[in-house]
Amino acid sequence: MRPIKLLTIDDDDHVCELIRLYAELEGYVVYAAHNGAGGLELVYDESPDLIVLDIMMPEMDGWAASEHIRKDFATPIIMLSGKGESYDKLRGFELGVDDYIVKPFDPKELMARIRAVLRRTNPSLYHEEIVKLDELLFDMRHLQLTVNGENAMFAPKEIELLYYLASNRNRVFTRQQLLDQVWGYDYDGDPRTVDVHVKRIREKLRQFGIDCKVETIRGIGYKYGEGGV
Repeated sequence: MRPIKLLTIDDDDHVCELIRLYAELEGYVVYAAHNGAGGLELVYDESPDLIVLDIMMPEMDGWAASEHIRKDFATPIIMLSGKGESYDKLRGFELGVDDYIVKPFDPKELMARIRAVLRRTNPSLYHEEIVKLDELLFDMRHLQLTVNGENAMFAPKEIELLYYLASNRNRVFTRQQLLDQVWGYDYDGDPRTVDVHVKRIREKLRQFGIDCKVETIRGIGYKYGEGGV
């Protein structure tokens, strides 16, 4: 599977270098531009898989750059800004931005948000296309699941949730963490959505005679372990 290409457009050299260091640890190929016009050229030249875009820049600000990008590309965009006002966030989402993070930011959180956006917008790029975990065979390109060799009728979000838990075996996640990683940081629905999806996953796996390994961790959330509870 080819490396994921990340483009950072920010006039702050320190921010670009910080993102580069953390992104390269994730295995990404990183490009950087220090103004909107230069960033737009790299979008056309390199076809990045995700763009981290600052708002306040010379020559062309982030708002204008995102408008130009959206005319020709559906590339996921994470907007960076020193402003946290609701107006700016709403304007970004109206322009088709996929996520919004306020400076100063934790680079580990940014990497987590990048992973979440890629999972949501292009799961076949982020994951191996075919992955076998225990009795489960995941086709992440087509979001299909096979259980013990039989096709299983699972909803896309059920497959994504089960895959995320199963590929992080024995790691405990809160409901909010699962919402952030599977549904996306901009999802503002009821956290009980996770409970509903886990219930459906368990019921469907029982139809195949499988004891679901998604365990409830009382007062915290869920993990994928050795046996379901």
